Amino acid sequence: MEQLKQDIEFIKSIYKKLLMILPSFNITDEKILPYGLRVHTRSVSWLVEQVITQQTKFNKTKLGLAEVDFNMPDTCLHDCIIKTAEKEYFINIKVHNSGGRENKNDIAAVEKLYMQYSCNPVYNVIYVCMGIYFENIKITFDADYIAVFTAQFLPIYVNPRNDKIQAFYKHNPQYRSRREFLKILKENSKSINLE
Repeated sequence: MEQLKQDIEFIKSIYKKLLMILPSFNITDEKILPYGLRVHTRSVSWLVEQVITQQTKFNKTKLGLAEVDFNMPDTCLHDCIIKTAEKEYFINIKVHNSGGRENKNDIAAVEKLYMQYSCNPVYNVIYVCMGIYFENIKITFDADYIAVFTAQFLPIYVNPRNDKIQAFYKHNPQYRSRREFLKILKENSKSINLE
């Protein structure tokens, strides 16, 4: 558990450095979207997540990383793997609209988390949520908004409609062992076979 806390702090330091590098950018030009995008995170989240992930790889030397691999299948819980000389970190990028309010968000499907954590004893997904502002077609990163957390320490609330863990990106962690985490997932899910 202590190692995982250290891993979270290390990843947070990497993405704080990246925030100082990330440029503002336009999604497209005003000829294509003359009225801009609807101010809704879903309008831009996948694209912004790609910018963050690819900029992490592009700036890996400045960030002190050995490699960043982002060629993951769509079914993966993580968007990229950050590699240092000593370790690999499984990272899932999230985006928060800093111009809006904090809401509970779908974090991950319980069944996928359970399967990955029970099959791979070294797997820990670390979520990095970065804040953005967007107006019309322009995206600007919020230098004051970053939330870094792990699934294992999430407050567990499972949305019964989609069997996904929901949480605020900024929350108080609930420290628990991997075994406790798997037990709580099992107890709160409809999709995990309890036999």
